[in-house]
Amino acid sequence: MQNEIKLIISKYLKSLVSLLKKYNVRLPYLTISLIAIFIVVGGINLFIELTENLKTTTLSQFDTNVIEYIHSYRTPTLTKYFVFITDIGDIYGYLITFILCIVTFLMLFKSWQYVIQLIVVMALSLSSNVILKRIINRSRPNQEHLVTVETLSYPSGHAMAAMAFYGFLIYLFFHFKINSILKSVIITLLIFLIISIGISRIYLGVHFPSDIIGGFIAGFIWVILCALMFNLIRVYKKANNK
Repeated sequence: MQNEIKLIISKYLKSLVSLLKKYNVRLPYLTISLIAIFIVVGGINLFIELTENLKTTTLSQFDTNVIEYIHSYRTPTLTKYFVFITDIGDIYGYLITFILCIVTFLMLFKSWQYVIQLIVVMALSLSSNVILKRIINRSRPNQEHLVTVETLSYPSGHAMAAMAFYGFLIYLFFHFKINSILKSVIITLLIFLIISIGISRIYLGVHFPSDIIGGFIAGFIWVILCALMFNLIRVYKKANNK
């Protein structure tokens, strides 16, 4: 039954796109752009709402409950694992990933386009995170830190960068024409990595859960905005080359 429903929806969407193209070639792109903008506006509102409630009793209790639950699973082995994971979400982890992406994209596509896009996404995420941290000025959790930290707490830079960088990688791989099984494996691993980096910051005692949520929301906003921007540039170039 589910497959039948998916097939019906798929046929409907294909028919709708074909119909729209008959009247205006750019109309489907306009529709997708409006949806993306709607998601971005919703994400910004959600981020603002969360930020305004940082000092409320309800959110404070939520943070405390989640922290206590995650810390209850602390073991030497798990600590080593989460230190490793949090390092992947740090500068050296991204440098290694960048190198792998450069090699992969140049071999497959012989183009720097996707590498440049990743750099832009990462630059926007990191710079905006620094600004947000200074504006909001939230201190780190007052508990034992299992790793060294020097910056402010909200939103989490690790969570925000992980969502922006690895999230945009998910977007790219979703559109790449590669083996479907390989694509599913890569996307699943990237989703797992994003979530693991977020949890690692709570486990290591350097972030509140709300810091992670805020970072994920802000990072996701950049993914949608950048995807929209790069697609509009592509459509504009195609239109001018005709």
